[in-house]
Amino acid sequence: MTGSIDPTRPQFEAFKALPRDTPIQMLNLVRVKPLADYPADHPNHGKGMSGLDAYRAYGRESAEVFQRVGGKQIWAGRPEAVVTGPNDERWDLAFIAEYPNAGAFLAMVTDPAYREIVKHRTAGVADSRLIRLAPLTPGEGFGE
Repeated sequence: MTGSIDPTRPQFEAFKALPRDTPIQMLNLVRVKPLADYPADHPNHGKGMSGLDAYRAYGRESAEVFQRVGGKQIWAGRPEAVVTGPNDERWDLAFIAEYPNAGAFLAMVTDPAYREIVKHRTAGVADSRLIRLAPLTPGEGFGE
């Protein structure tokens, strides 16, 4: 089984079809590879970097673009155990990134500098989930 690293064309089209002018939050679940897998022409190829090291390089180097479009990390956690769900689904990192709107997220992922930096993410990530959320004000009970 191969992991989900990038959106499929239909997934990306569905994302783009949603409203672009409202704040969004993106839930990120990430499982990293034991060893980063950079392409042969990348400067980090063959250096023995871990997937976590490659993902951290992605975070450090993409921070300028992320902040420039108005993105900020609003929650982060380290998954410890699956309580409900498939036992074989394991995540190393979980966080929520917030953007002023979907247009800001699209500006980030199409930025030429970001498109080069994302090679670290591709090299380091074994599987991921990226789920767009519409921010809500919590109610009195769950689902309200």
